[in-house]
Amino acid sequence: MDRLTGTTESLAQPADPAQANDYESFAEAYSAENENNLLNAYYERPAMLALAGDVAGRRILDAGCGSGPLSAALRDRGAAVTGIDASAGMLALAQRRLGTEAALHVVDLSDPLPFADGAFDDVVASLVLHYLEDWGPTPAEVRRVLRPGGRLIASVQHPFVDYAIQDPRPDYHATTSYTCDFTFSGQSVPLSFWRRPLHAMTDAFTTAGFRLAVISGPQPDPAARELFPDDFHALSTKIGFLFFVVEVPPSTTGSGG
Repeated sequence: MDRLTGTTESLAQPADPAQANDYESFAEAYSAENENNLLNAYYERPAMLALAGDVAGRRILDAGCGSGPLSAALRDRGAAVTGIDASAGMLALAQRRLGTEAALHVVDLSDPLPFADGAFDDVVASLVLHYLEDWGPTPAEVRRVLRPGGRLIASVQHPFVDYAIQDPRPDYHATTSYTCDFTFSGQSVPLSFWRRPLHAMTDAFTTAGFRLAVISGPQPDPAARELFPDDFHALSTKIGFLFFVVEVPPSTTGSGG
């Protein structure tokens, strides 16, 4: 779920985030837009999969799974995937994609996660954390459900981009909200986001007990060059999304030191 998908009608208008992000009302249109476009199918998802690496046999929680394209790709690579999303409409589309046996749950990431400690090897959070005002509880809950040595792989909107488009320009060090209007399949919808400085993101991860492994700003899939000749160069030469891999320290039990 990302700011750059679809047709943007207006940018960076201050608004109440509670009045936006009603994915129930445009789940089908959003999912269709997300399926094969440049930013999601040829940039964000390939980057997430590359950071995940070999996932065969790994238990993965797809946090904010939407209609399930990343879950499906991870499952195709041999992972055992559980998906959660705050939108029942999105999960219905994910169920259609993944089948009735898929483990999918309606869960708001602001709430405690309904899973046991150490239940997963990895958590993927694809373009979802920027919807949260408070990054305190969620990283802590994610760490709890990861085993020692487990990973959180996350993508977010780049805070430098969000800072640049807000009008008036906010205090860079503050956490601020803004709303953009988008058009998905002819339907205009508002989406609201929370921008925070880069150091606030890394601080939230380390405060939750993670250690930073990767901070990445990758290039789009080269296959997109011929499919999207007009937009590929622009995406390849500007700031886009920001990607993190953060790890739970391995257990030292029995190490003797």
